[in-house]
Amino acid sequence: MNPPSKPPRPADAASGAPRGPGVQPALRSETLLAGATVRVIEHAGERYQLRLTRNGKLILSK
Repeated sequence: MNPPSKPPRPADAASGAPRGPGVQPALRSETLLAGATVRVIEHAGERYQLRLTRNGKLILSK
């Protein structure tokens, strides 16, 4: 017999996105990039690049 699996996180019924304390509504990538193909994000004193590829994928790198 298999061990019980974790119950799924509660989700927004319309989008399937996780919800709960500390979870904010989703942001659209177009909003984050604001027409650019690269956006620098600072987090905990480190800089990251969020890049939009020619194929429409997002890459986050340090």
